[in-house]
Amino acid sequence: MGLIPFSIKLLSKGNKSKLDFYSESLSHALKVSPLATRVDANASNALERRSSCDDAACSECNEHNGRDVTSQYRPDFAEQLAIITHYLHHEGTDFVKPYEAAALALIEGCKDYVEAHRDKRFKKSSFNKAALDVHEMFKELYAVPFASTKNPTFTFVDLFAGIGGFRLALQNLGGRCVFSSEWDYHARATYLTNYGEMPFGDITQDRVKAFIPDNFDILCAGFPCQAFSLAGKRRGFEETRGTLFFDVAKIIKLKQPKAFFLENVKGLTNHDKGKTLKTILKVLREDLGYYVPDVQLVNARDFGLAQHRERIYIVGFRSDLGISSFDYPSPTDCSKTIADIKEQEAVDSKYYLSQKYLNTLIAHKERHLNKGNGFGYEVLDDDAVANAIVVGGMGRERNLLVDKRLATMNTLSRYKYEINSEYIRSMTPREWARLQGYPENFIIGVCNHAAYRLFGNSVAVPAIEATAKQILSKLNL
Repeated sequence: MGLIPFSIKLLSKGNKSKLDFYSESLSHALKVSPLATRVDANASNALERRSSCDDAACSECNEHNGRDVTSQYRPDFAEQLAIITHYLHHEGTDFVKPYEAAALALIEGCKDYVEAHRDKRFKKSSFNKAALDVHEMFKELYAVPFASTKNPTFTFVDLFAGIGGFRLALQNLGGRCVFSSEWDYHARATYLTNYGEMPFGDITQDRVKAFIPDNFDILCAGFPCQAFSLAGKRRGFEETRGTLFFDVAKIIKLKQPKAFFLENVKGLTNHDKGKTLKTILKVLREDLGYYVPDVQLVNARDFGLAQHRERIYIVGFRSDLGISSFDYPSPTDCSKTIADIKEQEAVDSKYYLSQKYLNTLIAHKERHLNKGNGFGYEVLDDDAVANAIVVGGMGRERNLLVDKRLATMNTLSRYKYEINSEYIRSMTPREWARLQGYPENFIIGVCNHAAYRLFGNSVAVPAIEATAKQILSKLNL
């Protein structure tokens, strides 16, 4: 099953008629809409020229300004839904412009399909004449746990969005997301299910960047840590080419938001012997001209989460705003422990380690202890604080719990081995969600393997929210 049917199945709770409608009508729209025309090479290069030119009045850079660059290519299903959802969420605002022409063409194709197949395909379903209303056709996009803010006090874009940790935090403060981008299959489906918006895909592509609206307030991005092959050669902005930070910097340069808020792993401070962070700060301060205070190492535990999770935060303010100081937030709550996130009811036996696997972990830890290393599994008491949850097995193995309640009398693990005699189990995906500050009504909706990866890669929502509140205070928003 493709991404769009999978996502819509989550939204429509398995309604097959609705599932068929989205996948088939969008497929029809793709074939008949203007979006299927040939790529205009000049238009696709317009963003590249504009981002590398300092003259806002440059006629060459503005040759295609105002034209729908994105109408020159053939989007896949995921991008079609990204276009439509962004359009519907921003209809009637100034931020709808990049999506409008493409979305209206797609919606018209959907209407054509429903009309043509009304009697044959939908006569026994809920689709009738009223379904030709676009808001009725896509009503599931509004019936989500975390819909867009109706009367926002500020706007932001969400790059490398993951499952929307930045979005959730800034929406809590009254913000409205006007563009989102994420490439991961399960992350995009989860994002759509919770926010009613499909993120655009690969942000390194100029056709995707072309959808980003103008005049938003804050750029948010949790970009990956990558070395710069030319770092230290005094080539400024060009030193970052080929990395995802280059794309972030390129968007900042082109769109000139009032502020940006970047998040990265703790290791950024010494990555490539410190050259990576040094280059990032140089580009942000010298090449882009933003005021950037010293970076801050922020621990999620200080903001009401039962997890030791240190991450680097980088904030910046546009120079013309006259901001010359910034204070990161002080700790607000360091009291939370495992007991605060532990499931209230017994969990399924599949979360319990087999005795064979536990014996393997014990032997592995003993080998490392004999070598003087501190590696290995860890079982946490209820009054403890979790280690950082990360992608991979070690993220779970260093956050094991003792739980003598079993949901079933089945004493076999999922791999048909006997459950360990100490009743040691892994945390559930919901417990990981709580460790990152996601509320109980956040819909997980994907398999456990994917859920652990998504939450392990996420930002810590309360820590992001506390820092964003400080940014907004400086911006008087």
